[in-house]
Amino acid sequence: MSAKPEVGLVREASRQIVAGGSAALDLGKLESIHEEGALQHSEEQEALRQTACLGVLAVPRPSFVTLGLVEICLMHPLDVVKTRFQIQRCATDPNSYKSLVDSFQMIFQMEGLFGFYKGILPPILAETPKRAVKFFTFEQYKKLLGYVSLSPALTFAIAGLGSGLTEAVVVNPFEVVKVGLQANRNTFAEQPSTMGYARQIIKKEGWGLQGLNKGLTATLGRHGVFNMVYFGFYYNVKNMIPVNKDPTLEFLRKFGIGLLSGTIASVINIPFDVAKSRIQGPQPVPGEIKYRTCFKTMATVYQEEGILALYKGLLPKIMRLGPGGAVMLLVYEYTYSWLQENW
Repeated sequence: MSAKPEVGLVREASRQIVAGGSAALDLGKLESIHEEGALQHSEEQEALRQTACLGVLAVPRPSFVTLGLVEICLMHPLDVVKTRFQIQRCATDPNSYKSLVDSFQMIFQMEGLFGFYKGILPPILAETPKRAVKFFTFEQYKKLLGYVSLSPALTFAIAGLGSGLTEAVVVNPFEVVKVGLQANRNTFAEQPSTMGYARQIIKKEGWGLQGLNKGLTATLGRHGVFNMVYFGFYYNVKNMIPVNKDPTLEFLRKFGIGLLSGTIASVINIPFDVAKSRIQGPQPVPGEIKYRTCFKTMATVYQEEGILALYKGLLPKIMRLGPGGAVMLLVYEYTYSWLQENW
């Protein structure tokens, strides 16, 4: 009789993670159950530890929600600049940005301080499901791959690929809205609200691959490749470099590997990011769709603008995702380690 509540608890906890932590997971309740001896099987304990860890990371809790909001607010201007560079087609256009500094100056002069925060609501809303899905599915894919004879290096990379593809499905509608708002060069007060713009897309183009889910293939490529490199590089390199007994040096070791993971992943996946921005952003001729599919968009950009055009926005992307990726992995690892020791 005791097995049924356990399975239900695991299933319900997993639903909360997949849904993006829409309801807070009561760690106190889970701990009391643990103390009463209700959890008997190590696999169920492990699943709950992962869920609880993700609950700390992704479910609305004051300290971690604040951390996530601060990170988004600090880094969002770089994301706006990155998107502007990626949708920029003609270098001779007087409104085009010449450099990173020039882009910040022009946005500030023409759109004001709030111009750097266009499209910020979708990332805030997507942060919980995105982070939950990223880590939870990575752990689950890693477990499934344990039944196949693969090297650890390949296991981490494939599990990362799977987590990225799953994550992309969740975040793509948010990305469509975000990119459209970021591309708008009107003043912050003149542009439509987030919900208003989303309703506009749904009314005109629907929910499908031409509407709120356009650019899905490019988003799949962007997140799949990023997570494959991100997780694959981090865990493989971390296992090769000896653990340092000094806590500070050990923290720096992990942070350095995480920083490299985010940076390398950004360099490798940015062509998909450029294709995604072109598909989800404004088309060159209003009413005429030029950029439709991921690889065709890449080919068009390459033929018309050269190979370097596929790397537009790389600097602000690295500045954002290099340190951001390191922090995200460290928070997850230290929280998960604490749960293993204390619960």
